[in-house]
Amino acid sequence: MYWSLLGFCAACFLAALSGALFRPGAWYRQLNKPSWQPPDWLFGPVWMVLYGMIAAAGWLVWREAGFAGATLALVLYAVQLVLNALWSALFFGLRRMDLALIEVGALWLSILATLVAFWPIDRTAALLMLPYLAWVSFAAFLNYTVLRLNPSERRLLGQRPGAS
Repeated sequence: MYWSLLGFCAACFLAALSGALFRPGAWYRQLNKPSWQPPDWLFGPVWMVLYGMIAAAGWLVWREAGFAGATLALVLYAVQLVLNALWSALFFGLRRMDLALIEVGALWLSILATLVAFWPIDRTAALLMLPYLAWVSFAAFLNYTVLRLNPSERRLLGQRPGAS
């Protein structure tokens, strides 16, 4: 039964891989950022802990109800992992802070929906999703603030940065 936990760890690893493929780089370092932004080195350890909690949460739900008994909950779980991976590609890969902000809203909603779907199946699993929801709330506000502090990076309807 514990071998199945590796499957949930692998799914989280695949989502995390996006953050490894799309790194902040020089573009991000030159942006204006708020004074309250955590140091860059903190993001990796925080995400490592969160991905461990996310994997454990999914596994607990699967262990309690299986795929047949938790279909909606596990589909929502998969959706939030896909959206999680997409954010780094949008923000760092495409340098589209505007699209990343919209996407992080969808991610936040998918995490909340997953948490709600997990609650009746396994409350521990639902509670394991709370720090993730809190961190993504913070990340969304940081995304918004960095976008606001860098108006030349805003893009509306396909405009290039700095176009009016």
